[in-house]
Amino acid sequence: MIDIKHQLAICKENYLRWKNKALHSTGKEAKKAFEKAFFWLEVQTAFIILHSIEQTHPKDPETIKHLIKAKARLSKRLAEYAENTLRELLDS
Repeated sequence: MIDIKHQLAICKENYLRWKNKALHSTGKEAKKAFEKAFFWLEVQTAFIILHSIEQTHPKDPETIKHLIKAKARLSKRLAEYAENTLRELLDS
């Protein structure tokens, strides 16, 4: 498992890359880049929230169950993002 600092660093790096691309683009390209930048902000926020919950309720079985479900949904979103990015690369 990647530690929280590394997760946040990855999110920040991707957010800044897509934000800068969006700010220097126009039309559909800018819109697509802003969507990706916001995606990375959402992921970063999710990582922070999940980490905070994990730290405040480390042994509560019900919380652990909800955390596992939330992490699975987040992993699914990241996998979908990767799949869409791969599809975009293959189409170009």
